[in-house]
Amino acid sequence: QVQLVESGGGLVQPGGSLRLSCATSGFSLKYYVIAWFRQAPGKKREAISCISSSDASTYFLDSAKGRFTMSKDSGKNTVYLQMNDLKPEDTALYYCAAEYPSCSDADGVYDYWGRGTQVTVSS
Repeated sequence: QVQLVESGGGLVQPGGSLRLSCATSGFSLKYYVIAWFRQAPGKKREAISCISSSDASTYFLDSAKGRFTMSKDSGKNTVYLQMNDLKPEDTALYYCAAEYPSCSDADGVYDYWGRGTQVTVSS
């Protein structure tokens, strides 16, 4: 059974950091790519980044470049999103998603999704 479970969200002050985790099971990270998306209330879901089966990361969201870093621990079947210098506009529900075989910023191509973890940036 394929599962993706996000964790690590919470309330953080502006300028703070969070590390999100996406624990996966039921498929191999040797073949599937994992992407992070987010959706704020009243807004469209947007792609943040993606990590390929060969550990190459692509960052789709301009505002995330230089602040967010994606990584993978294949031994733990877990993908991470380190988020630094968080801003109130980063407040959203963050999702991870899996797809075979290539990264894409189009949410419609992703086969499997987690339920999300809430990130709130506020003083």
